[in-house]
Amino acid sequence: MEESTERKASTATANQDIVNNRKRKPIDDHEVTGAGQITTRQSILPVALVTILFFMWGFAYGLLDVLNSHFQSVLNISQGKSGGLQAAYFGAYFIGPLTYSGWIVRRFGYRWAFIFGLCVYGVGALMFWPSGVKRSFGGFCGSMFIVGSGLSTLETAANPFIATCGPPRYSELRLTLAQAFQAIGTVVAPVLASQVIFKNVNDNSLTSVQWVYLGIAIFVFLLAVVFFFVPLPEVTDADMADQAQQSAGDTDFEDKPLRQQYTLFYGVFAQFCYVGAQVAYAGYFINYVTWIRPGTSHATGSNLLAVAQGCFAIGRFIASGLLKFVKPRFVLMAFISGVVLFASLAIGLQGNAGIASICLVLFFESCVFPLIFTLSLRGLGRHSKRGASFIVAAVSGGALFPPVLGSVADALGGNTQHAFFIPLIGFVIALMFPIYLNIFKAKSLDGWTEKVKVGIETKKNVESGSGDEWVEKEHQDQVEKE
Repeated sequence: MEESTERKASTATANQDIVNNRKRKPIDDHEVTGAGQITTRQSILPVALVTILFFMWGFAYGLLDVLNSHFQSVLNISQGKSGGLQAAYFGAYFIGPLTYSGWIVRRFGYRWAFIFGLCVYGVGALMFWPSGVKRSFGGFCGSMFIVGSGLSTLETAANPFIATCGPPRYSELRLTLAQAFQAIGTVVAPVLASQVIFKNVNDNSLTSVQWVYLGIAIFVFLLAVVFFFVPLPEVTDADMADQAQQSAGDTDFEDKPLRQQYTLFYGVFAQFCYVGAQVAYAGYFINYVTWIRPGTSHATGSNLLAVAQGCFAIGRFIASGLLKFVKPRFVLMAFISGVVLFASLAIGLQGNAGIASICLVLFFESCVFPLIFTLSLRGLGRHSKRGASFIVAAVSGGALFPPVLGSVADALGGNTQHAFFIPLIGFVIALMFPIYLNIFKAKSLDGWTEKVKVGIETKKNVESGSGDEWVEKEHQDQVEKE
């Protein structure tokens, strides 16, 4: 009992130091800092600040889909070649997280990873200006690769930061809710494109694109300055190992070598296939609607894409609410099943029915990425940061599927609808992951969301005067009665 009380007292002290500490100390990933024990209340400010980053790369991703179609007409390139834009953007995700991005997070911590990622993002955005002047598609692809390098660094840090910054039982809910704001960014981008960037401008003009990315560069550089001064808790791999050991009785945790973390690698493969399929759908959304409903203009296509992305954002907020009451593995299973169903229908339906189907595909896509991420990360302990790098690297699936889909569409005479069987394959493969989790990992995953009380605030027992028992706020009255 004394050891338990001592641990909680030292943890509380460490937590307060983390929240208040503004000094720039070197990060030792082998040191237990106590950040793995912070409560929901303590995590609100840092999580809210990092959520801004989710909006930023949601905006960049949403704008990418519109630029894909715009460059086809302005630079007179094929659907297959325009997929090079996605290949450049998401190709950076294959390189960054496995090399410099993951190393920066482990060596210098989340703060410097955020600052570095924002600065690289800003440089890539600035490169859009000379690319526009030269009207060089290769230049735009190079600029987008630099943007992707910055954003991949931000994702390598932000996703595990959100997942681990607070009580572990709410990990899936935190990341899904934070990524809902990323989805808002994907809604704003197409609307801005149709109503501002490409409205009342020459179809061959790239000036608006240049000015938009100049504004983005200025904003992200300013945001990097903000992250330099704001205090952030640094959750180390040692903190995650300590957290996992404390929870071992409830989750059947075993400290295994990284090579034996089979659920992680299965999740990485599922994420690779899912993200590739998701990016292909969004990237060729406008081509799809113009094919199944001839006469649809580029501006109308952008508006429809905004509607679909709106469904995506709404889906994430709904999923966040469901995660408060439904087990994450069930939510993932239900949503990805909906993706496969409506993706199948989208291949055969015409007109507004086809548009409704593809919008519902995006609705059910909403929570798949954050749930695959957090469920794959469960129980990794000391391998958490490296495992997170692998999962973010799986986003590089977005570099493979769009060019393949575009090439198949070109081979089919521009029939984007029939070419959509390519992403359907990716969705079906991803569906196998939640099936695996529900069959083989149910007990362990349920332990994290139902039994583990790490980070849950203590409530002093009025009768005994003891504060040793960990009590969830929503169950306090019931516990007191017992």
